[in-house]
Amino acid sequence: MATNIFINLPVRDLQKSIKFFAHLGYSFNQHYTDESATCMIVDENIFVMLLTETRFKEFTPKPVSDAHTSTEVLLCLQVESREAVTALVNKAIEAGGSAYKEPQDHGFMYGHGYQDLDGHLWEVVYMSGEPPKA
Repeated sequence: MATNIFINLPVRDLQKSIKFFAHLGYSFNQHYTDESATCMIVDENIFVMLLTETRFKEFTPKPVSDAHTSTEVLLCLQVESREAVTALVNKAIEAGGSAYKEPQDHGFMYGHGYQDLDGHLWEVVYMSGEPPKA
């Protein structure tokens, strides 16, 4: 069974991405940081490797997607309250990101999201109860 998750994302300007995510409150593991990569700490078992596009290309034989024009993945983080959803999305917008849709209220789940500087989509949700039976 997996114990940690490491998400790898290509970024065009590593320093701008570090500044953006630091504004959102994330920290970085300096042991895994150099001029081409950094390890962003989301939670004790969740890490995001922000890699320059050149470095990212070393890990895949496929072309790197332009997240501004296509979506390969939606990243979703659960937070502790509706207010925390709004606060995180607002911080992202303050730091230069953008909201890409309106907030969604499904009763048992409230969510909103933002697009980071490189176009990656981040969902932020608060779960307040059990989902309805299918």
